[in-house]
Amino acid sequence: MSQQRQRDKWLPAMPSALATGRVFLIPYSGCGASMYRRWPRQHDGVEFLPVELPGHETRFAEPTYQSYQELAASMADALEPYLDVPFAFFGHCGSALAAYETSAELVRTGRPAPANLYVSSEVAPQDGPAGRFLSMNDVELGAELEKLIRELGGTPSPELIELYVEVLRSDVEVNKRYVVPDPLRLPGPITAIGWTEDEEIPYSTMGGWDACGEATSVLLRGKHHRFLDGSADLLEVLCTGLKAKR
Repeated sequence: MSQQRQRDKWLPAMPSALATGRVFLIPYSGCGASMYRRWPRQHDGVEFLPVELPGHETRFAEPTYQSYQELAASMADALEPYLDVPFAFFGHCGSALAAYETSAELVRTGRPAPANLYVSSEVAPQDGPAGRFLSMNDVELGAELEKLIRELGGTPSPELIELYVEVLRSDVEVNKRYVVPDPLRLPGPITAIGWTEDEEIPYSTMGGWDACGEATSVLLRGKHHRFLDGSADLLEVLCTGLKAKR
């Protein structure tokens, strides 16, 4: 891959030509690619590639997206050069909807379809919007950001929180506008991942994904944010679907 590809604004880490599979990791509302910094770069030949979204972190100066459909169109174009091996998308909470829309965009435009779509802690498109963030004011969103920054090992500052509340508010509004009563059914499988102690999006509310494709449900131990650790049980789930496509 060329030096230009190494500086791809969508992918902070350069994709490896030796990878046998790729999982693109989409950050959830208000966050950027660095939220996946605890994840390993690869597992069993499958590489994990955090995606940097416009208007977030290293792309903060860019306009953010106004809908998941708009984001999906741009992301599909940007990632197309890297769809040369079996690939999947992973999204948690709101970013699961972005992952679904990007998968649907690839299918609608006749490009390679993902070998799997992994959606964590999110209801299906026709069952939303859902989640307590949708009714929060900016002060409450700021408190949630402070909590997340501390969980990631950082120290929140008032200036940082003020900046990122604007980003989070924009992302939350995109989620609130996302109403899809008749979602496109994907040709590939979907794995809906729930968490035993998740109080944000209970596992029991995620059954609607079978309307979007051939869905399988997996329940892992942990709270809503356990995915941040890139735990071995989660990585194994993500790699399983790609192994069969090699």
